[in-house]
Amino acid sequence: MKGADMQGINMQEVIEEGIPFDKFLGLKVEHIEHGFAKLRLPFREEFIGDPRRPALHGGVISMLIDTCGGSAVWASGNVEDRVATIDMRVDYLRPAGPEDLIAEARVRLLGSRVGNAQVIVYSASDPELIVAEGRAVYNVRKVK
Repeated sequence: MKGADMQGINMQEVIEEGIPFDKFLGLKVEHIEHGFAKLRLPFREEFIGDPRRPALHGGVISMLIDTCGGSAVWASGNVEDRVATIDMRVDYLRPAGPEDLIAEARVRLLGSRVGNAQVIVYSASDPELIVAEGRAVYNVRKVK
């Protein structure tokens, strides 16, 4: 299901248009459903951290991991819930070249106040080329 609709509010639209930082970066929701999110970060020249390679900046990759993991946890509840990062770990496996990146997150554990997600990031042109992996823990505040 694309754009998980929760209580009449489209989560895809909130992520792409309602969160100023996500909108500024141009994040796109490829797929979102309970416990899973797949986001695309369209390449922009400004994302290059090392122009000699060129390779994307690690901060861009960690942002994508954080946002995708949080989105998967958020999609496990409802759109009115609040999700905030508690802790995150990123393993950079290889440089990310100048192209779109895809992140896929799966919720591994979801309690009443804490969610845990595992994320992989890969080049859009080659899903087998994993550039980073991450794990994150999120605080979840349920809205009744």
